[in-house]
Amino acid sequence: MTDLVVRPLVAGEESLFDSMPDPLPQLRQVGYADGLAGGGYRPERTWVALRDGRVVGRAAWLLLPGAVGAPWLERFDLAAEPEVGAALLHAAHRALGGPLIYYAALPAHWRRRPEVLAVVEAPMAAARLAGLVEQGERLRCSWTGTPLPTPSGRYTFRPAADAAEIGALVARIVEPDVLTGREVARAVAGVDLATDPLAWLDSPAGNWRIALDGARPVGLVGTAGDACYPIIGYLGLLDEAVRGELLAEAVRVLAEGGAREVIADVDAHRVRVLAELERTGFRQVRSRVVFVPASTPDTPDGARTG
Repeated sequence: MTDLVVRPLVAGEESLFDSMPDPLPQLRQVGYADGLAGGGYRPERTWVALRDGRVVGRAAWLLLPGAVGAPWLERFDLAAEPEVGAALLHAAHRALGGPLIYYAALPAHWRRRPEVLAVVEAPMAAARLAGLVEQGERLRCSWTGTPLPTPSGRYTFRPAADAAEIGALVARIVEPDVLTGREVARAVAGVDLATDPLAWLDSPAGNWRIALDGARPVGLVGTAGDACYPIIGYLGLLDEAVRGELLAEAVRVLAEGGAREVIADVDAHRVRVLAELERTGFRQVRSRVVFVPASTPDTPDGARTG
């Protein structure tokens, strides 16, 4: 690592970050310049590794304005050996008060794509060398107008009556199927989307749909049409048989409101949920592998918990 310089950016040289070519241009993500303008990225939380004045590694920690949590590593690219990336992360961690969560954004089906593996193996190895441990993977799926399955007629759907009804059903659901933006909810507002979705999804109760088998509630879904993208924010079941029809109902409601795309996030180990999303017309568009500090006693959003 001769002649390697590792340091944070200083005000006025923000363009240095973008002087390194984007190794995964197919990923849909907020550009660094836009993140600076919005206040989520800051020069002092952006670090670079330089050889002969050329950026060979870069890392940017994100913290949205007004957030109550700690920054997380959102962008980490490396055009050098893993040891260079580890040196960059070690230096930044010392300055930032210790290792922080890293959300490694990757194209869909990245493990089956040699050209993607060639790009991501070095930064992921560097993260491990810097004391971060892989703990889970989240998949982002997108529906973009595919015809929805025909309902069976077994279930009916109605809007939730009020927040109390939503809260009572949430309390009965052990592990929701879909939690879109869970990591952001925790970092920005300190909210666990699985147990307190109304604290983050502040849309009216009428935007929530309850699935009924006769008079018995069997599922609950909360949508948001005015987020960055129309999303299925929360979907939980009391009867797994309703999963596909409740997904289709949520998409139908958003589409009738004008949505041309609907986003849903799911933990990668939830194979049955992922299969039902695909049957409903969703396709994977991104993976997010979660790395946490080795000393973290419990795993945050996106980590596998069973």
